[in-house]
Amino acid sequence: MTVATQKIKKDNSTRILMVISVVLITLFSISCIVPFISMISASFTSENYVTLHGFSILPHDVTLTAYNYVFSNPITILGDYAVTIGLTLVGTVIGLFLTAMTGYVLQRPDFPFRNGISFFIYFTTLFSGGLIPFYLLIVNYLGLKNNYLAVLLPSLMSPLLIIMMKSFLKSIPHAITESAKIDGAGDFKIFTSIILPCSKPALATIGLFIALGYWNEWYNSLLFLDVNRQFIPMQLYLYDIVNQADALRNGMAANNVSTGDLPSNTLKMAVGVLATGPVILFYPFVQKYFVKGLTIGAVKG
Repeated sequence: MTVATQKIKKDNSTRILMVISVVLITLFSISCIVPFISMISASFTSENYVTLHGFSILPHDVTLTAYNYVFSNPITILGDYAVTIGLTLVGTVIGLFLTAMTGYVLQRPDFPFRNGISFFIYFTTLFSGGLIPFYLLIVNYLGLKNNYLAVLLPSLMSPLLIIMMKSFLKSIPHAITESAKIDGAGDFKIFTSIILPCSKPALATIGLFIALGYWNEWYNSLLFLDVNRQFIPMQLYLYDIVNQADALRNGMAANNVSTGDLPSNTLKMAVGVLATGPVILFYPFVQKYFVKGLTIGAVKG
């Protein structure tokens, strides 16, 4: 077999592999985007049509009933959006800074307690104190019942994100830190002026994870915040709306009262659109850093 023949066969194999990869990725992408399109379509479809015919790609009997129900009190939902945006921004900035500092310290070879502290951080991913001690800590010891800090503080740092940051920072040569120290720079100066600028992919990746965590947060809000207060995080507000609509619909059905076009399934779809829409608009701006950060973290881990 000549060299030219081997090269042709290799090129053909590469083309076949590329075609198969593109087809598989395309099918996977379609399987991801079709449900989201169906969700948007259902949010604009009448409840009666969804009940009789199920969900579809294109909307039928177009109506804004579900959105009118959600925005029945526009001041409240705008205030809840503001609370969620505020918690997301503040939590992401503080959490990202704390996670980066922790990861930087734990990867420093001249830090004598790095292995012990790393073990305790990793240990929390295997075992936890449970819900009751966590609730008692927040309510009884910290006194944060019905306080936004009860939602902000628990999500500031995550063991998984600390490990990811530590793995990424290992790719930055320690000689840079030593050189900066010789030039008279302190540890905090080295961290803010050298380490952080070199860590943009990891910061974007971990920042996105933290932001998504705060944006989708509802469980801690449900535990520690009063749903009757003026403004609550948006996810808890949407959760409460769905529960109220289901309870009203079930109550009317139990009393043999026609529910008409009272939204239930379409309301859930509208809530899903409102919850995911802003994140989808934000994601393209950090995608390139997100992919690079995940790749480097995976290789170094």
